[in-house]
Amino acid sequence: INAQSVPPMNTNIPVKVTRSQIFIRGLTHRCPNCGGHTLFRQGTVFQMNELCPACGFKFEGEGGAEGFYLRSTSLNFGVTLTCYLLPVLLLVYYKSISVRTAEVLAIAGSLVVPVLLYRASRSWGLMNYYVFFPEELPANGGSNELPGS
Repeated sequence: INAQSVPPMNTNIPVKVTRSQIFIRGLTHRCPNCGGHTLFRQGTVFQMNELCPACGFKFEGEGGAEGFYLRSTSLNFGVTLTCYLLPVLLLVYYKSISVRTAEVLAIAGSLVVPVLLYRASRSWGLMNYYVFFPEELPANGGSNELPGS
């Protein structure tokens, strides 16, 4: 490939959906592409739409998007560990609670907290990816597939 046959990449292409919009949409469980409240099926707690009913954006990419699921699971695990289990450990270390109480809290929390964070972590997984790659959103001229999908 010679340099003349490859067009130069224009990194100054204006985007319709900004990083701050993607960030806010991720925190509020909205479609990163159009901002619709369409990430999860109405009337369900854990069922995520495959496509955004408002704009047709495919949330998980082709083939089940193992990368997307791993991203959201990792975020869920990290938040549970950092914001719940670490404070319980510190309470034991400083003898504010007994070891037995900490064991009960840790077991209960490790089962309950990830369930409570499920919706948020799925939304954060999308946000985490598209904040770094906003040009890949269809509204910004990108394809409708996540890499690695």
